[in-house]
Amino acid sequence: MQTVLITGAASGIGRDTARLFARAGWQCVLVDHNQQALRTVGEGLPAPASAAHVLRTIDLTDAAQIASLREGTPPLDALLNNAGMSDASNTPLVEQDPVQMGRLLALNLAAPAAVVDACAHLLKPGARIVNVSSGAGLSAIPWRGAYSPSKAGLIAQTQALAAAHPEWCVTVLCPGFVRTELVDALIQAGRLKPEGALGKIPLGRMAQPDEMAQALYFLASTGAAPLSGQTFPVNGGSSVYGGSQPLPPSTLDVLPLDLPLQLEVCGGDAAPWQAVAPVQVDEPHYAACLDLSPLQAAPASLLHAVHAAAQRFAARYSQQASLTVLLPTAKPGDWQTAGDAAAARMLIATLACEWGSRALRINALVVPADIDPTSLHPLLRYACGSAAQFLTGQILVCHSPVSAP
Repeated sequence: MQTVLITGAASGIGRDTARLFARAGWQCVLVDHNQQALRTVGEGLPAPASAAHVLRTIDLTDAAQIASLREGTPPLDALLNNAGMSDASNTPLVEQDPVQMGRLLALNLAAPAAVVDACAHLLKPGARIVNVSSGAGLSAIPWRGAYSPSKAGLIAQTQALAAAHPEWCVTVLCPGFVRTELVDALIQAGRLKPEGALGKIPLGRMAQPDEMAQALYFLASTGAAPLSGQTFPVNGGSSVYGGSQPLPPSTLDVLPLDLPLQLEVCGGDAAPWQAVAPVQVDEPHYAACLDLSPLQAAPASLLHAVHAAAQRFAARYSQQASLTVLLPTAKPGDWQTAGDAAAARMLIATLACEWGSRALRINALVVPADIDPTSLHPLLRYACGSAAQFLTGQILVCHSPVSAP
């Protein structure tokens, strides 16, 4: 049995994540400041086989309370710093004093580091740490106080933690617009206009909390090891859209997140990369293609290789499917092909924006030449499949995982 600690577990993404882990047989250590809501979530979880779930009512803006996690917490396979807050005051930053910003910064930026420090001795070899930032950490959102600065700080903090502790797998999830209680409250207060948000999302919709739970479940698994130190934006492509015109909304329902994956591998030797067993085409499934051909592209021909892969994919699929392309790692000092490689990456982002309203997704994995394809199978199963229907337009840089001591 594996054990995960989840902060902000009493509502929204944290609550759905706790339910997903518990259904999968994990022991959950649930942390939140809302005692009643936390108890309600805990009572609704299926009991693990050999140990009870642990509920900790803690105010994560209080360093002394965070330090109490050192005692009474079982050894951990994964730690998810999910708790966070926004600023609903609509007060311009220059009119805010340190006291007004203090609680937000304490929860969003200081608490994740303090939780890791408190639990460091409890983390098992090869443990996974996931910090939940936001799309607001990638692009500024005005009139929400220090929310964007705090989330940008958390991204940098996560990358520094990964570099300092290569024995752990450390990643940062950047959700886009998710229809949580917090977002609903912003909509009700007139602080967020849904039509304005949807117009900036290539997939044409907001995510549901359970889609972020699926992302956290993957990042908390051993299969996330090739992504340690990476930012993982699951935002419907909003972080790659730079157009001035509103994008069209999606008219398609989200497919079940647990559909079997039908993965076609093309453009090279498919056997090492085939991450799932074939399913019957007449059974409900999620269609996906993994294209290896860019790995064999001639120098300065990566853009054309990606474009050809996209054309092949678009000729076969009209909606609700995914294309993942493999890109080679740039060779040090090879400046002559750098422009072609950057153009290929931007082509992927542009295709994500053009395809999004039809729920056609495209992402890329940058892989070193010596990587073991089997080490990427869990990532392929997640990123190519139905659980990742809000992931598009992203370039994920992979590395050979560091073996746990």
